[in-house]
Amino acid sequence: MSAELVVMAAGMGSRFGGLKQAAPVGPNGEMIIDYSVADAVKAGFKKAVFIIRKDIEKDFRAACGKRIEGIVDVEYVYQEKDDLPQGFTLPEGRLKPWGTGQAILSAADVVKNPFLVINADDYYGQSVYKTMYDYLANNDGMCMAGYKLGNTLSENGTVSRGVCKVENGYLKSLDEMTDIPFDTDIPKDTPVSMNMWGLDLGIFDYLKKEFNLFLEENINEPKKEFLLPLIINKRVNETGMQVKVLPTDEQWYGVTYSEDLPAVKKAIADLNAKGLY
Repeated sequence: MSAELVVMAAGMGSRFGGLKQAAPVGPNGEMIIDYSVADAVKAGFKKAVFIIRKDIEKDFRAACGKRIEGIVDVEYVYQEKDDLPQGFTLPEGRLKPWGTGQAILSAADVVKNPFLVINADDYYGQSVYKTMYDYLANNDGMCMAGYKLGNTLSENGTVSRGVCKVENGYLKSLDEMTDIPFDTDIPKDTPVSMNMWGLDLGIFDYLKKEFNLFLEENINEPKKEFLLPLIINKRVNETGMQVKVLPTDEQWYGVTYSEDLPAVKKAIADLNAKGLY
């Protein structure tokens, strides 16, 4: 069985300021997304679907899209705030798209195989791509990369993480926690989701149903988001669908705040020095 890579790149980083995906972190101006796609290709992925917004398409293609198109088959899909199911109209005051659940829905027509979801602005580590690819290629159902909380924190501010309860290797529940500080009291080995999900094609029908329900309740809430982790958690609880948690010791790096950028550049330089890239 084959598997595809789906990269969520529609978001603008409000705390970082500007297009986070375009921040250079490598010695030759490479971005985090360059390393992510290179790691995915090395693991076996042969197709990448980028979820972007139409208003950033030109900048995104110029900054990294053209370069990535040289190493993997690429498709682009668009997440827009006015892309709503029949019967719903965009309310006044809505400034952003509707969250990661809507982002994945926007790729429904082009994804043809089980797929790995990642954030464009997160460095996940090389080994975890192979772990996720092997599971998707050889198993039915869903999986997630289980990071240790202590490997995903920022010294420059709080972060939001999907804090997981795991039972017999499978996801029991997920609690989306915000404002987790670097010196949190939560045990550092607590498994968390970093939005690295291995999903089956059945997720699209479930998301369509849930997005309609979400809009019925929240259409006039200008900042409410339809979040993929919470929908997966609901699917687990409602349908008994299992999500295999694949533990990883990889260190996460990301630019949540502008002050994170020097540390990420140093980490990438160290990985280059070790010969990983």
